[in-house]
Amino acid sequence: MTIRSAPRVLAAATAALLTLGGLAACSDDAPAGADPDRVDVVAAFYPLQFLAERIGGDAVRVTNLAKPGAEPHDLELNPRQVGQVSDADLIVYLKGFQPAVDEAVDQNGGDRGFDVAGVQPLRDAAAGGHEHEGEAGHEEKTGGKDPHVWLDPTRLATIGDRLAERLGTADPDRAADFTARARTLRAELGQLDADYAQGLKTCQRREIVVSHTAFGYLAERYQLEQVGITGLTPDTEPAPQRLAEVAREAREHRATTIFFETLVSPKVAETVAREVGAKTAVLDPIEGGPAGGDYLSAMRANLQTLRTALDCS
Repeated sequence: MTIRSAPRVLAAATAALLTLGGLAACSDDAPAGADPDRVDVVAAFYPLQFLAERIGGDAVRVTNLAKPGAEPHDLELNPRQVGQVSDADLIVYLKGFQPAVDEAVDQNGGDRGFDVAGVQPLRDAAAGGHEHEGEAGHEEKTGGKDPHVWLDPTRLATIGDRLAERLGTADPDRAADFTARARTLRAELGQLDADYAQGLKTCQRREIVVSHTAFGYLAERYQLEQVGITGLTPDTEPAPQRLAEVAREAREHRATTIFFETLVSPKVAETVAREVGAKTAVLDPIEGGPAGGDYLSAMRANLQTLRTALDCS
């Protein structure tokens, strides 16, 4: 190589590095803030991702911290995800649900955190349904509150309205668009609520026996009674006396179906079902994201499952 050719080699190398940098910026792992034309939103888990994408439309770039199909309760953040929280324009999360996300927002979120629990006050974990001895441990972990607020469509609609306002603050030029999309989503959620109310209006039974008590908001909204094998923590191992107690209640209520979840082993539900001569079925809390479709289709699948299990006319 001659000394004269060195500048050309250096220029070529620099161009290659710039090209690689541009490709990296366009990848899915690009840091939040990489697109100046969109609001970079970090969502803590699926239902909040659904809200942000529906209300934000093409004006937002949404990153979900929880992998699809993974249990979001015990999410641990890697350094890249902590960086995404630090760089985001808006962090949509539910305080008390995922401790690692709470910590990241406290340390790196500044005033960019949007806590949906501050929009809709959470139910006490012991409110309604059946709470039993031995469930105090998981209640303490959540501060005695039930985080599964998204399973009441009317509450989710209100959270969506407030999220639209917050997005409008981040991007005032598109505030009207966010409000319009939130209004459209509210109408869809309102129809879903009406379908649930009508679909569960006349049923032979009102009790649902579930693997863990994720369905308190849904039960409260539609006058059902939740009987949980375990409490709010889905992987808690129930004591033998608890299994016996649930089996006794299932017989008393003539339950024909014991519900389990897609992200949790069905073994405990199957044990109770065998004991009482019932079958099992999936009732999806939707926190890890549906296998197909979206929140609305997953909720409608849940409605059909409930109608069948409760013998609704």
